[in-house]
Amino acid sequence: MSQSLKGKTVLITGGSRGLGAAMAEAFAAHGAEVAISYAASADKAHAVVEKLRAMGARAIAIHSDQAQPGSARPLIDAVFAEFGKLDILVNNAGIAIQGTLVDDPALDEDKFNRQWQVNVMGSIANTRAAAPRLTDGGRIIFIGSLLGAYVPFKGVADYAGTKTALVGYARGIARDLGARNITVNVVQPGAMPTDMNKEVAGELPEMETFLNMHPIRRFATLEEVSEVVCFLAGPHGGYITGETLNIAGGLGI
Repeated sequence: MSQSLKGKTVLITGGSRGLGAAMAEAFAAHGAEVAISYAASADKAHAVVEKLRAMGARAIAIHSDQAQPGSARPLIDAVFAEFGKLDILVNNAGIAIQGTLVDDPALDEDKFNRQWQVNVMGSIANTRAAAPRLTDGGRIIFIGSLLGAYVPFKGVADYAGTKTALVGYARGIARDLGARNITVNVVQPGAMPTDMNKEVAGELPEMETFLNMHPIRRFATLEEVSEVVCFLAGPHGGYITGETLNIAGGLGI
């Protein structure tokens, strides 16, 4: 595989499982040094790191709970302590609380508020902490969701709102950091085979109905999404900024 990211250091938040782990492998395969953060899955995170090291990459896992506002600066400090720099930040960590309608008297406000804290404020805190120290010419990539642009079923208002918020924030950051040739983009996958999607599968439409919404009648693979992220992070992505890229098989067109 091309070593297009050789010499680059990437931090992927929420890198212990699912898309985060797949992106970590893809970045390592392209030659990058990789730091991942995790909140609860220490064993999984360290297993990812061992796999990356077996591939020949420098890699570390850092415990950081994105729901805690003060966790961002120590996370970035830990990356610099190990690698001395940061070229690419992938804001991937997030949670999905779905299935409850906004007018449901049983709505658990604490759970939904935590979702906003993790998905939005945690990503913002990481970006604020990283931006002043990010290498000029670097990259910031937010992992959003197609639900941030297209909502084909009910019970996802808060989750969709958190992902839409990232789009506006990313566009503003792209303006702020453009003079330093730092690009900022949002990748919005549709349904993928991740643990998080399995956890909310009961809240989605029936499988056949859901697949029929897609012109390309299947879900994205983690590898497909990961390679798009690596492209945006690489040398050929340097003139793409402030954009939102859907990887959803045409769902929503």
